[in-house]
Amino acid sequence: MSGEEIPPQLQDQINRLQQARAQLQMISQQRQQVEIQLKETEEALKEIEAVTEKTPIYKSIGALLIKTKGKSEIKKELTSTKESLELRKTTLEKQEGRSREKLTELQSKVESSLKLAGGTGPLNG
Repeated sequence: MSGEEIPPQLQDQINRLQQARAQLQMISQQRQQVEIQLKETEEALKEIEAVTEKTPIYKSIGALLIKTKGKSEIKKELTSTKESLELRKTTLEKQEGRSREKLTELQSKVESSLKLAGGTGPLNG
């Protein structure tokens, strides 16, 4: 056994730290995607306001453009979508905050363990 080996408990902490980082990154990406969808929905709602009830409106479904039944129908649909996206964004922001706290806590534990183990671990520097 060489002096360079990482104790199993420390290796476990490092693994949990890496998992927490990956989870935080995934949550952040999801939040960013939801924010983009929310902006697109808000822009669509603004555009809907600018047209009359008789103006034909189409929506994209897969590779098709389908004519909607009218301004009020699509406005209700977009408003519902916007509300769902806002709720999802709020949920993701809370998850992101908790995930950051967990990451900070794990990072502190790993750094403390590295100092106690002699300080030649992969996170020092």
